[in-house]
Amino acid sequence: MTPAGVSAQAGSAAALPARPRPRGRAAALRGRSCGECPAPCPCRARPAGAGSSLSGARRLQGKVLFLTICAAGIGGTFQYGYNISIINAPTTYIQTFINETWLERTGASLESSVILLVWSFVVSVYSLGGLTGALIAGPMAIKLGRKTSLLLNNAFVIIAAVLSGFSRMAKSFEMIMLGRFFTGINAGVSMNIQPMYLGESAPKKVRGAVTLTSASFTALGLVLGQVVGIRELLGGEESWPLLLASNVVPGLIQLITLPWLPESPRYLLIDRGDKESCICALQKLRGNGDLSSELEEMLAEQAAIKGQRAKSPWELFQNPAVRWQLISISVLSSAMQLCGNDSMYFYASYVFQEAGIPYEKIQYVIIGTGCCELITAVTSNAIIDRAGRRLLILGGYSLMAVWAIVFMVALSQQSRISWMPYLSMACIFAYILSFGIGPAGVTGILPTEIFDQMARPAAYMICGSLLWSNLFAVGMAFPFIVEGLAHFCYLPFFTVCVCTALYVGFFLPETKGKTFLEISNEFNKRNFKAQTREKFWKGPEEIKSTML
Repeated sequence: MTPAGVSAQAGSAAALPARPRPRGRAAALRGRSCGECPAPCPCRARPAGAGSSLSGARRLQGKVLFLTICAAGIGGTFQYGYNISIINAPTTYIQTFINETWLERTGASLESSVILLVWSFVVSVYSLGGLTGALIAGPMAIKLGRKTSLLLNNAFVIIAAVLSGFSRMAKSFEMIMLGRFFTGINAGVSMNIQPMYLGESAPKKVRGAVTLTSASFTALGLVLGQVVGIRELLGGEESWPLLLASNVVPGLIQLITLPWLPESPRYLLIDRGDKESCICALQKLRGNGDLSSELEEMLAEQAAIKGQRAKSPWELFQNPAVRWQLISISVLSSAMQLCGNDSMYFYASYVFQEAGIPYEKIQYVIIGTGCCELITAVTSNAIIDRAGRRLLILGGYSLMAVWAIVFMVALSQQSRISWMPYLSMACIFAYILSFGIGPAGVTGILPTEIFDQMARPAAYMICGSLLWSNLFAVGMAFPFIVEGLAHFCYLPFFTVCVCTALYVGFFLPETKGKTFLEISNEFNKRNFKAQTREKFWKGPEEIKSTML
């Protein structure tokens, strides 16, 4: 609240007769003072006569969720996309630096195959860092909270920026490798915790769109990394260390902005049991609207998992109550990397060159592929809470399967038919668009929606581990796949897309517009197929005695 709003409220309150202040749960559910929050607290009752200053405060409160999305995203999944793209521009310069450094140390040059091997490790160590980050993200989210974990995560990117930025001065390509590893840790943590934080902070009706902003920031980072990496900016021979160190800027922005925004209300209430802070966080995120239904849902989940502690990944694998949830996230997280979307960038330069685009202009055309992901991510944000999750994932993988077939045919006929390179180029854009409209963002939402509060961090650890492991595997295996299958190299990816689409069509329930407990009940019908619903649903009896 602004100082003017506080003054207006104080003046108005002085003119009113004293009355008892409502306390406890009933007051909180009406959006009034809980009687326990420290002043100045957004939970306070709003006496009549506060005037336009209060409406200004409400407008400010309505923007808090938007600011939370931006602050979490700029230092979160933005870094994943940005750090994937900035490493492509200085490839030749870094390979030359590796050879010159080795020559200066030993007096002998490296063979081209050895340089390629070292460069491959520079690129792939990012995935190993991401896997490490995914494994530590769960314990961080549980012990430190969602917001604090995101803030501390910036330490990794600051270390990485220092190592990469001073690598040429120190004449050490090993510093680049180590910097990429720390950058990967940062990406692994943020890709797990940011969707969790936003999904727990968003109201049910826009939960999908809010959580999907993680994919939008990934795409935005990808595009900006491509733009900053062009030769006219930081992609030149003299400036590539600055390009690799530029990822510190988004991290510093998050460190400045995120501390002013609230922690996840669900984490505060269910994990910490801090009802006062939960109410304050909700009021900041929602303004002065009616919070009764949202608080009732949180209380229901708190009652349903009362006495439980945060689960480990191994405990999830042993728990039959989450069997189909685990199968679902395992299938979809693996398909994210095994579908071949990232491999399309491997072919981009070759296909664009075959289509007659001058070599020096290809870097600008490749920016168009990143723009495709950004456009589809924003579009998916706009339609996800109308179209639903299943339709976007199912449609995305189905279209990708179609484009994979067309792409393989176009590659096989490229030397015979003059217009086939243009069809190949169209397939690259269509494949990326199909991936971006559904699987790219919606997959990251599902662990937030289909697991309860105690299982959610462990679920994200499993998702992240699969995602980064498969990214590493595809990166290492794809050159051999191309060598073995030639123009039909997308046959394995086609198979993955078809199998994933079939799984989604037959086994994945829709989660749009449902509470976390309603989604849990949908999966319980399959997890406990032989049992009746009454046997595992005890919500009403437990909620009856819950007090805020």
